[in-house]
Amino acid sequence: MALLITDECINCDVCEPECPNEAIRPGEEIYEIDPDRCTECVGHHDEPQCVAVCPVDCIIPDPDRRESPEELQAKYERLMGETG
Repeated sequence: MALLITDECINCDVCEPECPNEAIRPGEEIYEIDPDRCTECVGHHDEPQCVAVCPVDCIIPDPDRRESPEELQAKYERLMGETG
């Protein structure tokens, strides 16, 4: 599933550069994750890098965007095809 940044976000700027899919962008009040670009780092890393670096643990699975590992892998492959 895609990840979601909660309103506990302190806008510390550490997650955005860690995202290999460029899914994280500043929102109006807090950072936001584009669910169409978020693969939870499948294809890049063993764990979501934004979660690993977040100092306030405000990045959680998005309950409205449940995706299997296979779906995340397919999304990764589609995204790599767009940039490759």
